Amino acid sequence: MPFIQQSPRRQPTNKCQAAALAAATLIAASLAGSALAQFTPPQVAGNQSRQDLQRQERFNELQQIEVDNRLRANPDVPFNQRAFIDFGGYITLQYLSLDDRQGNNHGLRQPDFVVYGRYNLDAANEFFVRARTSYQDFNKGDSFEGRGNEWTDADIERGYYRFDLARYEGAYKGKTLPYNVTFQAGRDLVYWANGLTMGSVIDGAITDLTWKNFTLELIAGVTPVRTVDFDPTRPSSDHNTRRGFYGAIASYAINTEHWGNHKPFIYILDQRDYNSHNELQQGTIHTKFNYNSYYIGAGATGNFGDHLLYGAEVTYEGGHTLSNSYRINGFSLEQVNQTEDQIEAYAADFRLDYLVNDRHNTRLGAEVILATGDRDRTITNATFGGNVSGSRDHAFNAFGLVNTGLAFAPEASNLASFRVGASTYPLVDMDLFHRMQVGFDFFLYNKLQRNRAFDERTTNQHYLGVEPDVYLNWQITSDVTLAVRYGVYFPSNAIISSGATRQFVYTGVTFAF
Repeated sequence: MPFIQQSPRRQPTNKCQAAALAAATLIAASLAGSALAQFTPPQVAGNQSRQDLQRQERFNELQQIEVDNRLRANPDVPFNQRAFIDFGGYITLQYLSLDDRQGNNHGLRQPDFVVYGRYNLDAANEFFVRARTSYQDFNKGDSFEGRGNEWTDADIERGYYRFDLARYEGAYKGKTLPYNVTFQAGRDLVYWANGLTMGSVIDGAITDLTWKNFTLELIAGVTPVRTVDFDPTRPSSDHNTRRGFYGAIASYAINTEHWGNHKPFIYILDQRDYNSHNELQQGTIHTKFNYNSYYIGAGATGNFGDHLLYGAEVTYEGGHTLSNSYRINGFSLEQVNQTEDQIEAYAADFRLDYLVNDRHNTRLGAEVILATGDRDRTITNATFGGNVSGSRDHAFNAFGLVNTGLAFAPEASNLASFRVGASTYPLVDMDLFHRMQVGFDFFLYNKLQRNRAFDERTTNQHYLGVEPDVYLNWQITSDVTLAVRYGVYFPSNAIISSGATRQFVYTGVTFAF
């Protein structure tokens, strides 16, 4: 199940926005899945005669000629008749109810208004833009930031230009290239591998280089200003963040007849902190911020046969961070000089999905997330209360998008999370419900290292609790979709902040036009 989440350590308003974004992503994924399911490639029988195979080969050649002629641009046709233009929008009416870490419930009604436009010329040049604005209507006294009901500022969520060299050569010169280069500039989501390290929106450039089965993707960009930072103690971390990302991921496609298709990959990602001008004054304690990290990762995705899909990603984090700014002296805090300390952390994500391949598109899945923590930190993802001066920082902190549940949603730092789940389309024979998907996920949470910091206060225990989540995605008509999410976290006695269960309820209805 596709999922996008924000950490509960961040401002809760961003968790609301994350829930809405998650629902939109799930709806889009289910619609795409429905469309793809309608296409089944023709099969060639194994006992065909030589003449049948020759006729099939000739037919394929004629098809290819037809495709080449269709893709090749006719300069006599005006460009405005060769272009594909798509524009529209949708309105999503949402309701969110969640319990915070102190056991307080918050209710929010939020309509989202989204417009988009796409211009594609000869499949070689594409422009795309999507903008969103929302209105937040809280229950009385439930506003997370104390500002009450308000409009959020309109924002460009996505906007880019994309160029495809192979399609350009095919459209304008009639050539078929054995390689390809695509270049994209603007604002878009970059999601690598299982999303453990990199799953962020950046303003910048993305270049894909392909040759036969080899692919190299290069990225260079900076997060949009309104990005929510991973460090909740940095001033303005919930609405003003600038971090640069520069890296490359290389993969090689291996296609076999008996052992399935596999794509091993390696990557390196460098993250630069452009927020060092932010400083925090807490009483007599002055804190500076500067977290610069790099990640070296490897893994593979693929399938074994028609039923088993897998994804594996392991990564090492290095770099430097500023140490904690205080020490405890009796019953008070005492200022200490911050030092630049080395980061040495590790993380891994393993996923396995079993496709039943029945009429209901039933899927069974499991996932394990492991990430190291630091012994002397108070908070695993913060500078104020962070690494002790002069020691190595073993807390893994990255910028990915991984599914750690709805109600608890911990950061992937000093975490050992185990998930099992299933989804299906139960009523495929009923016209009204044949595009309705239901599913569930069950999470078991532990700290990877019991005596190390977590993203909220805990005792020195491994076990943190469990959480069942259920969800529904229903494309009622071609223009109307419904998304429902419910999760409830049952904490263990290791959680200090509140022993109460935490519930998360989300419903959203989308009307497209």
